[in-house]
Amino acid sequence: MARTSLSRRGFIAASLLAGGGVAFEFALPLGRASAQGLDAAPITAFVRILPDNRVVIGGKNAEIGQGAKTMLPMLIAEELDVAWDSVTVEQTDADAGIYGAQSAGGSRTTGREWLPMRQAGGAARAMVLAAAAQEWGVPVASLSSSEGRVLHEASGRAAPYATFAAGAARQTAPDPATVTLKDPSAFRIVGTRVMGVDTPAITQGKPLFGIDVDRPGMLHAVLETCPAVGGRFVSANLDEIRALPGIEHVFVIEGDGQAESLLDGVAILSKSWWSADQARLALQVEWDTRAVEGYSTQGYAKCAGEALDRAPEKTVLDKGDVASALDGASQRISARYAVPILAHGTLEPQNTTALFTGDAIEIWSPTQNPESGRALVAAALGLEKEAIRIHFTRIGGGFGRRLMGDYMVQAAAIAAKVPGVPVKLLYSRQDEFRRDFFRAGAWHELEAGIDAAGRLTAFRDHYVTFGAGGEPSRGAEVAAGIVPANLLADARIEQSLIATNLPTGWLRAPRSNSLGFVLLSFLDEVAQAGGRDLPALLLELLGEEARTIPGSGPREADFQTGRARSVIEKVLEMADWAGRGGLESGRGKGFGFYFSHAGYFAVVVEAQVRDGQVRVPRVWAAGDVGSQIVNPLNAEQQVRGAVIEGLGQAMAGQEITQVDGAVEQANFDTHPFMRIDAVPAIEVAFVPSDNGPTGLGEPALPPVVGALVNAVHAATGTRIRKLPLREEDLV
Repeated sequence: MARTSLSRRGFIAASLLAGGGVAFEFALPLGRASAQGLDAAPITAFVRILPDNRVVIGGKNAEIGQGAKTMLPMLIAEELDVAWDSVTVEQTDADAGIYGAQSAGGSRTTGREWLPMRQAGGAARAMVLAAAAQEWGVPVASLSSSEGRVLHEASGRAAPYATFAAGAARQTAPDPATVTLKDPSAFRIVGTRVMGVDTPAITQGKPLFGIDVDRPGMLHAVLETCPAVGGRFVSANLDEIRALPGIEHVFVIEGDGQAESLLDGVAILSKSWWSADQARLALQVEWDTRAVEGYSTQGYAKCAGEALDRAPEKTVLDKGDVASALDGASQRISARYAVPILAHGTLEPQNTTALFTGDAIEIWSPTQNPESGRALVAAALGLEKEAIRIHFTRIGGGFGRRLMGDYMVQAAAIAAKVPGVPVKLLYSRQDEFRRDFFRAGAWHELEAGIDAAGRLTAFRDHYVTFGAGGEPSRGAEVAAGIVPANLLADARIEQSLIATNLPTGWLRAPRSNSLGFVLLSFLDEVAQAGGRDLPALLLELLGEEARTIPGSGPREADFQTGRARSVIEKVLEMADWAGRGGLESGRGKGFGFYFSHAGYFAVVVEAQVRDGQVRVPRVWAAGDVGSQIVNPLNAEQQVRGAVIEGLGQAMAGQEITQVDGAVEQANFDTHPFMRIDAVPAIEVAFVPSDNGPTGLGEPALPPVVGALVNAVHAATGTRIRKLPLREEDLV
């Protein structure tokens, strides 16, 4: 093996393969995309060119259905200049020290990796060309490449990359900043419709997911925790459970009181998950629930209503003089809105397999955030982070749920009780609903002022949600830079908090998935009061001249009015908005626009309402996520998925309810999702702009629910101010 040092983290290694030939790996230390303003960190691309010139590329990020396992290798392959059908993608392990950021959340992957992954491929190509120039005795500038072959036009010579593998491994790696990258007009892979690399295996039912992990001698575990989140263990009939057939171990897991890591529970281990779960039915546990039993859905609504009747506890944004602007308005419009608590409802239940060996642990987990899980496991077991090896598995739905590492810690804590034995912890569907990190409920009192011409002049939102100590709970925050507050001279956003025992978290398009409904429906009311429609109101606020409004915080992207205008105008054209008056009675079109996670999306929903039942036949969506769509096939499905999820949140009856501190829902029958026969035709268009590519997991969802309720209003005249949609509200 030959190894050339690049830096304190980087290396190039070449090694002989069995049976002859040479394989080599490039591990390149690259700076993270500066466009996102993130700290410098190593980004490592793993590339192996095999003796037959096939190429193996490591998929370094969590694959959660967002397409990263295909999209990131596409960027490397593009600049390496190889044919996509010569590429095999392998999932890497989770190790930020080697691979840099590997989390999947916040639609950050595309923007973060767009440049480093291309540089990795370009650096590899440059080293192959340098090796070929030395071997052929020609200037490197006289060489070119095409689909994995080096070409010398002057002599007519051509050879596959693999010919120069050993020589390339001896080259000094170039500074990534100096690597010449392709002009986008020369892309042959990026921008094409590429099927996901795992799709064939998924359709054939091959094991890819965490739930599929099977290790020799493995035991299956279930974990019973208090139905009222946060209840403490007192006693249980453990000896009776140990005596049941097939049960190998039963023990108490002592929690640390933090839902993010460990809550008190009873673990039951068996050679089959079924027998362990059946034993749980006979488990009788006494819990101490005194600290958590007073929380309920009705109680939240009562507390929120009282909070809205009082002065706000905190001002989040205070621009201009809202009170005077409202007093001087020709007309004031006010309304109260409410959004429910939601669960993530991942199809694959939370699970992790762990093998503890006394001073180290090996973990197989479908995690969106492996390094957070590593830190939690290290703290819980008293291990160094380096003693924890994490294998990525494909993720069967996350939507933000698997950003939390609780199930990793629970599996690790159980495995630590039986050293040397691999243990797979698998949640039941009821566990899923009991132990979720929920989308927080929210209650709003909104007020707006319009002038004599019907123009919006002032805006105020008093926002009540869960939180404590003056801070909203996770995922319940509101950004000061939301539309329309960022477009007005006089705007105020105020906040009050109520207590809960439920842990909250990030659900796809966190914050915005709730605000999109509230703001867009209320603005539709304001537009109607001003004698115009919602698109006209927003275009009026945006103005004709494109401008950039700075984000309201270090993690908030700047808002570009020209990009907003472009997607609005595009979707109005797609949906024949001007012709909506010709729809039959009981049908209507509703509009929504939202900016989140650096993406601009405008949506039109057509709804039909008959006998209290809502049907959506068509949806149009136009988005701007930058200059380049890496994989249009995947991108379009991301948008369609967001539309379906948004419609489902409003139409399918999704709402988490709570009594005495415990969640009532236990399966999909009481927290349903949209069925395939209700899915509308969804037309998607992307509006390119001169901005770096950004992610698509989140930004298409927020405008969907607002557009839906506005369509229902257009069809029926009924204004929906509380979700989910109920038949009794529409008849």
